Amino acid sequence: MGIHYTFGANKGAKLMEKKAKREKKLAEKRAKKQAKKGPINKLEDDKTIPLDTVITLDHLTNPDKK
Repeated sequence: MGIHYTFGANKGAKLMEKKAKREKKLAEKRAKKQAKKGPINKLEDDKTIPLDTVITLDHLTNPDKK
């Protein structure tokens, strides 16, 4: 005859393995995205105008002037 494995007996273990693999992959994606995104945000923060100042034509034409 031979050994017969039932699908139901191994189903839970396989689902847990798939879930762990999927979560690991998503965590790696998030970490990679965060590492890539980190330095860009610091540059953008330096060029922003504070909310309490009024934006004038001078701000738009001379972006180097603060």
